[in-house]
Amino acid sequence: MINKILSFFSRITVRLLTFNVLIVFLPVAALLYLDTYEQQLLRALEHALVQQGRILASALAGQNPLQADSAQKLLQQLEQRHEARLRILNPQGRLLADSSRLGPHRDEVTEAEQNAEDVVPAEQRLLYRIATYPVRLFRRLFRPPEPPLESAGFYINTSILLGPEIQEALEGRYGAMTRISTGGQRSVTLYSAIPIRSEGSVVGAVLVSQSTYRILRDLYELRLEIFTVFLVSLAVAIALSLLASTTIAAPVRKLCRQAREILDHQGRLRGHIRFNRRRDEIGDLSRSLEEMTRKLQGHIEFVESFASDISHEFKNPLASIRSAGEMIARTKSGQDRDRFLALIQKEVARMQHLLGAVREISLLDAQLEEEERASVEVGQILKRVVEAHGLRGESTVRVTISQNTGPITVSMAPERLVQVLENLLENALSFSPPDGEVRIDLCRDRGQGMIGFEDDGPGIPEQHLEKIFDRFFSFRPAEESSGSASSKPRHLGLGLAIVKAIVEGYGGSVKAENRAVIGARLRGSRFEVRLPVVDA
Repeated sequence: MINKILSFFSRITVRLLTFNVLIVFLPVAALLYLDTYEQQLLRALEHALVQQGRILASALAGQNPLQADSAQKLLQQLEQRHEARLRILNPQGRLLADSSRLGPHRDEVTEAEQNAEDVVPAEQRLLYRIATYPVRLFRRLFRPPEPPLESAGFYINTSILLGPEIQEALEGRYGAMTRISTGGQRSVTLYSAIPIRSEGSVVGAVLVSQSTYRILRDLYELRLEIFTVFLVSLAVAIALSLLASTTIAAPVRKLCRQAREILDHQGRLRGHIRFNRRRDEIGDLSRSLEEMTRKLQGHIEFVESFASDISHEFKNPLASIRSAGEMIARTKSGQDRDRFLALIQKEVARMQHLLGAVREISLLDAQLEEEERASVEVGQILKRVVEAHGLRGESTVRVTISQNTGPITVSMAPERLVQVLENLLENALSFSPPDGEVRIDLCRDRGQGMIGFEDDGPGIPEQHLEKIFDRFFSFRPAEESSGSASSKPRHLGLGLAIVKAIVEGYGGSVKAENRAVIGARLRGSRFEVRLPVVDA
């Protein structure tokens, strides 16, 4: 059960969903910032109240004693264009003037507010209550109870105002107080009291008060809008995550299923990854897997056919050895014994030669990957190979080299280039008549170095052109006609296969073709090697 849960949470779908949802939750942090924003607004509101009170106190300064008529007239001149409630008090705390008795504020009742009277407040809506429930639950469980604030009804139905903030102002200091608003609304009313001075003495006080209800109401609406945006974003994130997982996880699961199905219980390939035409990374992955499967299938077929070819090649020498051994046991002639022993030694040598060649071609791919490469000039290596062959004096065939371009440099192990050139030269010489000629041309063609070997031999039958580079394939009519009596060792058919393996391992190509048909007979063949050229 635990493994299933861990497997579920490790899936791409869950990861995408988690990632997108976490990104969506980032804007919710704005809800936490609103508390800080609210405190900033309250401080700004208090500062504005203080400034209004100071201006009013400055306007009344110098009057001693304060007169109710002059105070009332001053408030009337403001034409109720202020939002705060302004009250002027004498030194005994008696109310001389009150802006609330002059009628409603000019901008207090707007058309928008009149239309909003029938709208349910944001804090009372179900969506808002659902959104704030975790916060309210946290406060109720983990925060200590807050002491009750003084009620805003402190100055109702009284003409003498002697609250703490007013007493502070009448004593010549700034006074401030915060009280809960009436009506059960979770807003507060800020009170600021500023002394009125005349000739150094306090002759009264200005009391400025304003409720934070409008601020809190706007904050409630802002919280609700943020939460609404969050819900919409969350829905979009979930939808996009599911869509992305459908276009990512489903194809990946399909690739996994195909990967499991291409192998049987013994680990043998029985199918292949089906090609995907998508143009994204998953399409690239499917094509890479398909290519890998194809190469793996080719390698398996190579190993199987290689083993079959080796088994077939060993049958003849083993049969000869077995027959010779049986004949030795039955013959009484010393001359026949020597002949059969010589045959056994010849076949053993042939098997040793075959084993060495098989080992070389079977390890060739791995060796090419590990070999240290160097920049070698093809013309110089080719001349050394031809000169070395001429010094051995094994053939009377002429060898000519023509190079119609500048130096051609390739990146490969020098000994591998020598091996390729020697095998091709020996192949051309072996098919050429004694008075024939092997022509080697070297040139540069479209960023590649091209080396061509032409001989005057009988050519290659059309039915053998596709097999000429196969392992253990050798078509030599002269060799077949001479049989085992020939003193020369039989060709194993691995030389051209090794050439192809080396050339393709270094990113090149090799091909064979007939030069011309004269009458009804083929006249010569051409082997052409192409290797990538590098800067010297």
